[in-house]
Parts: sequence; structure tokens; C-alpha cells
Amino acid sequence: MLPSGADAAYTLATTDGPGLNAFVAKMNATAARMGMTQTHFTSPDGLPYPTETSTYSTPSDLLTLGLAAMRNPVFRSIVGQRFYQLPKGPGHHAYWWDNTNALIGSYPGAAGIKTGYTDDARHCLLFEAIRNGRTLIGAVLGSPATGPAAGTQDAARMLNWGFGLHSAA
Repeated sequence: MLPSGADAAYTLATTDGPGLNAFVAKMNATAARMGMTQTHFTSPDGLPYPTETSTYSTPSDLLTLGLAAMRNPVFRSIVGQRFYQLPKGPGHHAYWWDNTNALIGSYPGAAGIKTGYTDDARHCLLFEAIRNGRTLIGAVLGSPATGPAAGTQDAARMLNWGFGLHSAA
């Protein structure tokens, strides 16, 4: 989850699917149950396959997904880490994974969620931050292909705007 590796998604699909097609069907059924009517998956990792537009979603549907995912304490703890280090152990060497979400560790209150990139969608960021007991969630899609920094900057601007609003009493 931190560096956007697809290996875990394919492992889960193989064991829980069982198999890729069954797992993707479960993903689409779950999205429909959640009311994500403008979302369609074609692969376990959410990447577009076989074409750039095979898998798709909307900011609204991504927010629905993000809100649901962040209710899971394990997921929340994973996506909120700046990095994860796995020491060398029996049968494997040491690993170090950095979180590709640059808000983590740089934006006060950033809690997650997930970065992404495809040629058509460009850099994307689903994010959440918490300040003074107030939680904001948002999505940035289509940031320039030059790098994810533009999406991070846009997300920070949106969060600053949101946190600057007076909350309804």
C-alpha cells in the first residue's frame, strides 16, 4: 500500500478470488453495493487493463471508497505511515517501503490515503487529514505527468481552504 505495489492485490486475488476474474467481479459487486455507480474495475490492483480506460472512477466514488476504507483501523494505520521497515528474517532480506503520499509527514494532520498514476489519469491522490477533531477527505485527479508534487500541492491547498472554513455549529 505504501509504494503502490500491485503484488499484494494479485496475491489476495489468487487466494480470496479464487482467481483474478472472480476477485475483480467481487470488487465490482462491492463497488455497486457501496453506491459507486461510476466505478468499474478490470484488474485486482485497480490499474487499467487491457486499455487505459478499462478501469475508471470518479472523485465522488473515490471519496466513498476512501471513507469506507479509513473506517478500518488496520488500513488507517498502514496508509498513515511515512515508511515501513521489515527487518531481515528467515527466508527474506530486509525491506524498506516509503509512502508515496507526500502529505504524510509534511502536512499537519495528514492521515492517508493513496496515490496512483496511469497515463490517462496522470497523478492522482485520495487524501485525508484531521485537525482539531475535524476530518476532511478529498481527491485530486489528473495532476501533471511531471510528478506527484502538483497533486500534493493541490491537496494541501484544498485542505487549507477546508480547515479555514468555520464549521457549522
